[in-house]
Amino acid sequence: MKKAQTVNLDTLGLEIGNKPPQALEVEEAVLGAMLIEPSSVDMALEELSPSCFYDPRHKMIYEAMSELVNGHTPVDIVTVSAKLREKGNLEAVGGPVALAGLSDKVGAAAHIEYYVKILKQKSIQRDLITASYQILKDSYDDSVTVDQLIDDAQTKVYNAIQNNLRKDVQEVGSIINDALKEVEKNQNTTGLSGVPSGFPSLDRVTMGWQASDLIILAARPSVGKTAFALNLARNAAVDHKMPVAVFSLEMSALQLVMRLMTTESGLPAEKLKGGAKLDPWDWQQLETKLASLSKAPLYIDDTPSIPLMEFRTKVKRLVKSKGVRLVIVDYLQLMQGPVELRGLREQEVAAISRTLKATAKELNIPIIALSQLSRNAVQRTGGSGKPQLSDLRESGSIEQDADMVIFIHRPDYVGLGESPEGKEATQIIIAKHRNGEVCDIEMLFKSEQVRFVEPGDSLAAVAESMGTESAMNSEFDQNSEF
Repeated sequence: MKKAQTVNLDTLGLEIGNKPPQALEVEEAVLGAMLIEPSSVDMALEELSPSCFYDPRHKMIYEAMSELVNGHTPVDIVTVSAKLREKGNLEAVGGPVALAGLSDKVGAAAHIEYYVKILKQKSIQRDLITASYQILKDSYDDSVTVDQLIDDAQTKVYNAIQNNLRKDVQEVGSIINDALKEVEKNQNTTGLSGVPSGFPSLDRVTMGWQASDLIILAARPSVGKTAFALNLARNAAVDHKMPVAVFSLEMSALQLVMRLMTTESGLPAEKLKGGAKLDPWDWQQLETKLASLSKAPLYIDDTPSIPLMEFRTKVKRLVKSKGVRLVIVDYLQLMQGPVELRGLREQEVAAISRTLKATAKELNIPIIALSQLSRNAVQRTGGSGKPQLSDLRESGSIEQDADMVIFIHRPDYVGLGESPEGKEATQIIIAKHRNGEVCDIEMLFKSEQVRFVEPGDSLAAVAESMGTESAMNSEFDQNSEF
């Protein structure tokens, strides 16, 4: 990773014919107010950082004052002089005479709030200039990829603003008013405050996938992680018209769409793969059922081993341009972490996990990341072979960063149970839920249709399928000529 170069704002200002944004008189007024008025010290330290002072001498004085306050020592000319002498900076700032002169330049200590606001504005302007200059230099550097350049540019500008914006302490009364508005809004909706999963039993626990949450969906290989994730994506995009992005690092976009077509049409996967031929009414059913899927706001990226920075850039663009409400990553361990951590697998996976959580929080969207489980889940004796949080593979930070951890468990897969033919009994285990309950949810997996259903919906789904097929057969008979 390239080390960021320090930008000299004075030199840069000369290059472009402008002085860097500064307000030296205001800096003197703030420091002077802090020397003579204790309340000004608290206000300034709460709002300002050393970088808010442009003059290096003023920055040294402010840092000395900060150290005095941290050491529970009063701030005045004598103590500040002593601290600067101790740090070897007293002569650099002009000696005690310069400190005494600061107290003479205070307009009124009561104006400190206005002075602080000016300094913060100047600091933001300087930080934006620095960020812009670094972006400009990186843009001329061919060794920096475009995806990395875009992500770095967004991050630099965002940090330049956020570093100088601090949230005020809020009174509980005002927060309660906001909470009541949220409750009122929820009463006028379906009751779900997040993106629906399409499974009522799951939605009752989660209230939908919540914004800024990182949800880990984990299971052993071939248990149905991708199938369940595609069901979630399909339910949100087709049934609720919510834009969903799927990043598939393992399967191609064509393979994913073939699975979606199997689920949506209700036709056996064997027929779509050519193992059995499609009848004429199958073709008609396929075209009818796929009409809604083809119009769904579902976006698929099948870049293999996608680097973290490229992922972040693409997600930001999708959220901004397509209004994406849910992101699914299949699967976490196949992503590329920071270059400097290659070979340090546990640290690399930890960095990936942290970045996924940070991205979810920054963009205020839920991210569902699929993850592999270690073999401990099937080798463990007792506990019905159910996976545990300790089974998450390669890094304990996955459990730490996740707001929710969901396991897919099939007793028949580990030889602990029997299921009806074509319907595998499945448990959706919510093992960690930062904002709700943990529980087990019973489901059935219809492997022939690559589809998960709740036990109560199974008979209805069968009846619907039979009704559709009967109608297709009847229409085909009427249109046939013998």
